[in-house]
Amino acid sequence: MPEWGFLPLPKKLLEQGVRDMVRLSDARMSGTAFGTVVVHVAPESAAGGPLGAVRNGDLIELDVPGRRLDLLVEDAEVQSRLSEASKPVAHHGRGYRWMFARHVLQADQGCDFDFLRAEGLIGAGSENVPPAIP
Repeated sequence: MPEWGFLPLPKKLLEQGVRDMVRLSDARMSGTAFGTVVVHVAPESAAGGPLGAVRNGDLIELDVPGRRLDLLVEDAEVQSRLSEASKPVAHHGRGYRWMFARHVLQADQGCDFDFLRAEGLIGAGSENVPPAIP
């Protein structure tokens, strides 16, 4: 899971005195991150997860004690947005990057290779991986 989740506050908001806001990401952050963040949102946007359907102005409900994160948009609209989204293109036909894209599980499943998991070995979680390049 790459560390691409550094989400600073926009300069426009800082100039208005805003010092924190909830930030959501399907990436991870190091211990140097600050403020209110929700990371490891799964499934990732690249795997068709609902975070990819979020648009400016959408309401999101965060219930920390209840461990829930809800996009307050009708299911039909979320599905429409996701169906219109461009699918990621696999860039690697072999090697470690191909293996990573094809076999690494989502954050909620440990970000491990699916073939290293005892319960399923090869194929576990394969519904969330990009197709192989011929």
